[in-house]
Amino acid sequence: MLITAALDAHDRLIASVNRVRRIPLQRSLKTRLLLTDPAEMEKELACLLPHRLLISGTLDRRLLLAEVNPSERRWQLADLSGRDHASREWPAWAQQGMQIDEPISWNSSGVLGDEVVHRLMRPRVLLVALYHPEHFPLPRFPLAISDLARAARATLMGKVRLMDMQLGVALNDVTAEIERWTPDIIGVSATFGQHDLMVQLLDHIGSLDRPSLTIAGGSLTARNERLLLEQYPNLLIARGAGEATIQDLIAHWHGDLELAEVRGIGYHGAPRGGGLAIRPFRRTGAVGNRAQTDIFPELDLLDSTFRHRGVAQLETSRGCTNFCSFCPRGHKGSWSGSAPEQLPWILAAMRDVFDRHPEVSRTLYLVDEEFIGRDEGAVDRALSVARTVHEAGFRWETSCRIDQVVLPSEDQAWHVERASMWRELRQHGLRRCLFGVESGVTSILERFNKETTSDQNALAIRTLSALGVPTRFTYITFDPLMSQAELTATYEFQNRVDLLLRPLPELSVEEIVHGVRDDTFVRRHALGEPFYRGVSYMLVSMECLIGAAYTRAAQAAGLTREACPSMGRVDAEYADWRIGVCSQQAQLWVDRNFALDYTLKSLEKVLDGQPRHSVRQARTVLKDAAFQVFGDMLALVQVCDLATPSVASLRSDVLAMMDTRIGQLRTQMGRTVDEVAAKLSDGDGGRLRTEHGRWAENQSWHSINASDPCGT
Repeated sequence: MLITAALDAHDRLIASVNRVRRIPLQRSLKTRLLLTDPAEMEKELACLLPHRLLISGTLDRRLLLAEVNPSERRWQLADLSGRDHASREWPAWAQQGMQIDEPISWNSSGVLGDEVVHRLMRPRVLLVALYHPEHFPLPRFPLAISDLARAARATLMGKVRLMDMQLGVALNDVTAEIERWTPDIIGVSATFGQHDLMVQLLDHIGSLDRPSLTIAGGSLTARNERLLLEQYPNLLIARGAGEATIQDLIAHWHGDLELAEVRGIGYHGAPRGGGLAIRPFRRTGAVGNRAQTDIFPELDLLDSTFRHRGVAQLETSRGCTNFCSFCPRGHKGSWSGSAPEQLPWILAAMRDVFDRHPEVSRTLYLVDEEFIGRDEGAVDRALSVARTVHEAGFRWETSCRIDQVVLPSEDQAWHVERASMWRELRQHGLRRCLFGVESGVTSILERFNKETTSDQNALAIRTLSALGVPTRFTYITFDPLMSQAELTATYEFQNRVDLLLRPLPELSVEEIVHGVRDDTFVRRHALGEPFYRGVSYMLVSMECLIGAAYTRAAQAAGLTREACPSMGRVDAEYADWRIGVCSQQAQLWVDRNFALDYTLKSLEKVLDGQPRHSVRQARTVLKDAAFQVFGDMLALVQVCDLATPSVASLRSDVLAMMDTRIGQLRTQMGRTVDEVAAKLSDGDGGRLRTEHGRWAENQSWHSINASDPCGT
């Protein structure tokens, strides 16, 4: 019903406007896309209506309230979904302070009390996503603030605006908007490498005569919680997904809740007595993922994301089924999936925006940490989600644990069922899936608490490739507790040519499940391509993230040093100084190539067919070069004496080698970009050439701290 209703929302909007105007509207408003952006709706309608107007509610139940007679407090109320007003779950304050003349109609006059109007209009909530465009040249649809916008609008209280620095907004634009609009609540979303931006923004907010109630969230803030509160004692830290938190903050602003009743925050309490007036650190309980049944976004910024050549993102589940030692779990929670029947309306709404951008690949990026989960009926749910997304006209990509393919504790029947599932997911639009392999060395996997083994990973990679499932893998090459033997084994695993098999659609899943375990079968069907070409980002180093079990292990080994808030990590030495030198220099290699590689990766996401294939081949050039650097590093490590540290000498040798390799890569990449850009549109080709030009002109090695080393 919601899908059909959404298609008529524009006509309902005009009809409701004409109920208020003395002279009926003779022209059409902007098309349905307008409905995704309440601020733009208000801007266009303000000049058409005689008195005040409000746009409230979420995208699927957008509510237009237009004042008809101020002296009598009469308003026109239109539910643009077409559902009658009586079907809405009105909050208590609305029920007590408003009277709807025709509750079983979607378009009715009514009387709104002053308190109701005040709550509909306030607080003003500004949600800001930070971003360094020089590090990530092309955008992703900002789910974090878009999910919060939906949760806030679901309360029917206040107005919400969103600003995303990915979309041509600079930090001074954000501060100017804060001074102009004077929001009551500001929400800031920050992740790796954005600490500098967050500090600048928080400093500006704190300097204002009447600072807004400010809350910060995201992966970075969760790891820097205490550090941030020490520097900004009036700041609130979101400790979970944030939907319940933003709703409670709105209620708190209205005096309905005490701060201690706001769910999922860290904060400083009121000062205690005494000369120092100590403010104690407080935390409130977060809402679990299973209790958060609506995890969908508002779409204010989706059109702008596409105009900036970005990609669409959506979640169908939250949390993970495991506790990897390098990943602090506190802010992510246990796995929980949304019901497939909840998806059609949001998919239809996103499709309406896609329709305005026919040049954008109809691909959704389901940014679930773990797409399938372990609930009873997990396979049926995964297939149902896939069918629902595909039937809405989309292909899709997602992420998953490798033990959803091969699990040694399960029998043959389980593996056949899973292989059948993966083949069917492919048939239902799966374009690619990311797997966090992280290592091919069992001792490292145990240290990472991956609950997988080298042999298990190998069988899963073979199975997926034989089934024709397009994959990419994350792999941590260096970690502080690593030995030379493990580094050598890592190199050998990445170089294996018996893992990636050619797709075998002519074989049954039973034949594939059996065949990947047979050496003769593997030799017959291997592509002969090294595994590292399937790794998403090469030469990644483990980061000792604040709060992670791995970090505690490194601390116990005496390796940890100072905290680095810009990345939410603790700096660490390496048990093997030689590997530490290689890790440091490898990060310089990653950072120097990151923006170009990220541009290629981003273009690959929005392209189809031959242009997409060409971009993927260009990324292979970067991967080949990175693996050559890895091999050179390993050779240098092997001739250095562990017992006689000569850090400066090894660092100099590695840098000299990298200078040679980057020179070779510059020549090869120039030819590659010319070939690829010629196969792209003028816009995409121009973006690639511009980023390649910046890359080619760079003559230095320096760190940008832009990537998420966990691959999450």
